[in-house]
Amino acid sequence: METLSFPRYNVADLLVHIRNKILTGPEGKNLSKSDLYPNPKPEVLHAIYMRVLQMVYGIRLEHFYMLPVRSEVAYPQIMEGFLPVSNLFLHLDTLMPICRVNDFEIADILYPKAKRTSRFLSGIINFIHFREACRETYMEFFWLYKSSLDKLQQLNSAHQEALTKLERLDSIPVEEQAEFKQLSNDIQELQQALNQDFRQKTIVLQEGNVQKKSAISEKTKHLNELKLSLVSSKELQESLKTKIVDSPEKLRNYKEKMKDTVQKLKASRQEVMDRFDVYRDSVEGLPSCQLEVQLYQKKVQELAGSRDKLAQMAKESLSLEDQIESAESAVKKLKAEEAALRRLLVVRKEKLAAAQFRLKRKLEDAERHKRTVIEHCDRVQEQRGAVCQRVGSLTQDGQRIKLGIQQLKDTAEREKLKAREIFVSLRAALEKYHEGLEKAAEHGCAQVQEKAAVLKARLLCPETS
Repeated sequence: METLSFPRYNVADLLVHIRNKILTGPEGKNLSKSDLYPNPKPEVLHAIYMRVLQMVYGIRLEHFYMLPVRSEVAYPQIMEGFLPVSNLFLHLDTLMPICRVNDFEIADILYPKAKRTSRFLSGIINFIHFREACRETYMEFFWLYKSSLDKLQQLNSAHQEALTKLERLDSIPVEEQAEFKQLSNDIQELQQALNQDFRQKTIVLQEGNVQKKSAISEKTKHLNELKLSLVSSKELQESLKTKIVDSPEKLRNYKEKMKDTVQKLKASRQEVMDRFDVYRDSVEGLPSCQLEVQLYQKKVQELAGSRDKLAQMAKESLSLEDQIESAESAVKKLKAEEAALRRLLVVRKEKLAAAQFRLKRKLEDAERHKRTVIEHCDRVQEQRGAVCQRVGSLTQDGQRIKLGIQQLKDTAEREKLKAREIFVSLRAALEKYHEGLEKAAEHGCAQVQEKAAVLKARLLCPETS
């Protein structure tokens, strides 16, 4: 039992695959089961094999009808009918080993058999499926490599744009450098002046507040002391009233003194109130200073806002740097993928080089086989020339014979017909032509000699009688 490296299809599957993959259009529609089984038609198989060679090797139809021998062939018209068959066999002899078929012969083209033909067509269809799968994987790798190159170019362009934006953010234009320096100097001077004025005014206000607070505390202490003395004097007065009965004059004097003290206390209280009003007026004057301070604070806030903007720009630059780092990491990944794809491409190129080397060797073998076929064709031409010479000599001998010339002509015509039949069979099968031509020539010569001897014997018999 033979072991195959590919599945063998039945006739129905072969018809479906041939119609879908090889023969398309009216050729596939006209193909039927009787064309392949049980007696395959040679012309249908020739069309299938030619279309397969056109798909795989790109051989055009006119190449099958081109003369494979040298241009100085004496009789090229002999090869006209056999040219497509010989060229088809030469090309199929290189294709079939690739399809894991190693026993393909020219007889499979001239006299095909059902089982061998189904095996050959199964191998060819399996190779076509394998070829399409390899092409799909190769195209997937190709498009993946192309998309990765496009992504790499996009990332490089984005990286360049980010670098230019960073340079623009970091660098100040030449036209604005002087203005930027002047503004920075003015801002620093304003900050220093505002800080100095604010500090001086705050120090002065704090000192005035401290002084006024100390004066108010002293006056409150003096008032408290006066109140205590007044309370103590009232207590003494009441204690004295209980103990001593004073004279009206002393009481009057004492009352006058008390009135004087009360007036003095009122005057001192009025002075304290006046000073309190002055202090309140000074305190009410504070809002104008506070407005100035608020203006300075607004300016400080604006400067802080500019600082925040600068900080935000710095954050944006940091985010851009992070994006650039992420883009660089993505670029590194893509470079790694590119390196992997390049390694795969190198491996594929090596495999392709090995396949090309094998193909080259097979082409060289085909060229050698072609040379041997050409040599055989030259030998056939030489043998044909020799046969023609022999036939001419026989016809001359037949003309020389005066008696029985009509019989010799008939035999000569028969021999010519046989020779033409032999030539037609040589057009159908080159190998059988090689073997049969010598036998036919020898057989014809023997028959001619025998018949010539018979004729001579018949011619000599009446003379002897």
